[in-house]
Amino acid sequence: MAKLLGIVAKPHKPAVDTMAIGEVIDRIESLNRGIARFWAKSDGWAPVAAAGLLGKSRLDWQASLSGSLHLWIREPANALSPAELILAWANLGSLIEGTIKTLLSVWYETYKSDIDNLKKANAYDKAKKTAHAPDGLTLEKLRNYCKAQKLLGHSGDKLVELVQQRRNAIHAFKDRPIGDGVEFQGAVRSYLDLLRAVNARLPYPDEMYEPRER
Repeated sequence: MAKLLGIVAKPHKPAVDTMAIGEVIDRIESLNRGIARFWAKSDGWAPVAAAGLLGKSRLDWQASLSGSLHLWIREPANALSPAELILAWANLGSLIEGTIKTLLSVWYETYKSDIDNLKKANAYDKAKKTAHAPDGLTLEKLRNYCKAQKLLGHSGDKLVELVQQRRNAIHAFKDRPIGDGVEFQGAVRSYLDLLRAVNARLPYPDEMYEPRER
């Protein structure tokens, strides 16, 4: 996975904490729309197995889910009801899960050969001696794999863990911490940083195909 670890987000992009939250979401939506446009039809560029995974995925839903983040923005930020906040975390969790799956699907040939870290993440079928395809992994297994591989860095790992914990409230009847609107908006900003870093690790044949934020 050296190639995945060796590329960082490109410079000359404004820091997320200097932008209004609405602009952050617009940039997320634009990036995810561009990723979907290229990778949903990557035959002839991506390896056959990777193109097959990406071709059957719903990358278009990533763009739609990105736009829906606007639904959870309030002024003041903490004006969200508990139900709205739970749904907001579920929205963001789905986006993060889809972003990680996209990265691992693009680099599928490298991913499936990383047996040691796949075993650590419980993403390897020992009986069949084969890797589980990333499109079928839960966020927990994706998180474990990325952490074992040190793929997302410390801040990325913390973001995934936070959002996973918060969004799990949608499945539980018992009391769980759901944070607040300020924390949610901070996580949305961190997601743009994560999305930038992931997109920088996706190989494009030419700059003209690279997704843009604006």
